[in-house]
Amino acid sequence: MAYNLQSQEKFATGAERTTEYFDLLKDKKVGLVVNASSLVNEVHLIDTLLSADINIKKIFAPEHGLRGTADAGEVIKDGIDQKTGLPVYSLYGKNKKPSQEMLEGLDVIIFDIQDVGVRFYTYISTMHYVMEACAEANIPLMILDRPNPNGHYIDGPVLEPKYSSFVGMHPIPIVHGLTVAELARMINGEGWLENKDQCALQIIPMSGYTHSMPYELPIKPSPNLPNKNSIAWYPTLCLFEPTNISVGRGTYEPFQIYGAPIENFGPYKFKPVSIDGMSKYPKHENKTCYGYNLENNPLPTEIRMDLIIEAYNRYPEMNNFFTSEGFFIKLSGTDKLLKQIKEGKSAEEIKKSWKEDLKNYKNLRKRYLLYED
Repeated sequence: MAYNLQSQEKFATGAERTTEYFDLLKDKKVGLVVNASSLVNEVHLIDTLLSADINIKKIFAPEHGLRGTADAGEVIKDGIDQKTGLPVYSLYGKNKKPSQEMLEGLDVIIFDIQDVGVRFYTYISTMHYVMEACAEANIPLMILDRPNPNGHYIDGPVLEPKYSSFVGMHPIPIVHGLTVAELARMINGEGWLENKDQCALQIIPMSGYTHSMPYELPIKPSPNLPNKNSIAWYPTLCLFEPTNISVGRGTYEPFQIYGAPIENFGPYKFKPVSIDGMSKYPKHENKTCYGYNLENNPLPTEIRMDLIIEAYNRYPEMNNFFTSEGFFIKLSGTDKLLKQIKEGKSAEEIKKSWKEDLKNYKNLRKRYLLYED
């Protein structure tokens, strides 16, 4: 277990601090919102709780499913967890929010999922809907907090509420600098749930954590974020998803490389192929792409708008660069970024336009922090 050098306190995730929450679950009927990242010292939270005789009744699975192997956007179906025989309800398919019927008979729900601190990473949207359902059913939500591997900086446009969607529900920047528990506090505090409802939160915080503490995830949080490089580049490269540029899905270096099937577009060559459990139908499948490999570059501490602008300017037919302008606007959380890129604004000019909103957001964020920066 790591030590935080600032406080000399031993680092532990919320889930690892079992003495803080096991007693709270005694004689309770428990629902779990978990996936493959829900580990307690290398043992899944489901097995950890069952071995402590805690009465788990239902499991709820987010995007990528309970075991974390489903493709991005792939519909997750309800089913049975083969290992335990427990019923699994999908929160990524026709139901993104648990129905009141699903919550029937439960005394508490636990949310324990590793996030990466980026607004369009959908686990926080799942958390929002679970909070909403819990508030309606008058059931407390226990959050076992985990580190934000991009928690050391804040950047990007703040979402405008009219562009709210499952890939961005809250008026926060792309890189928001909060853990899931801190964000849940903000969602409650700012009245962002339906009808300004309040969810009864029971937060099990981490020990020995600060936002600036480097943290390498022990397990990949989703199929195409396999390591710290991909997690660090994800906020930037995800903005290429609604364009003709591949971000390496269909390779073993997703979100660390990018390019297009255009000769001389860049010095690095790669060919996306179908990879089960990572990317079944990748963009530019079986085509040789030319672009860049960022694996050996310093990890970014900002959204690298220069990469997106340069790719747009060098693309042979600019009109075909964006494959879905609507989706780009959803990811951006604003229609301004698309216009700025098309107008030829520089990265510096674009960043300057975020400055005031980011300043206001940083002040708001201070109210909800559980850990020092």
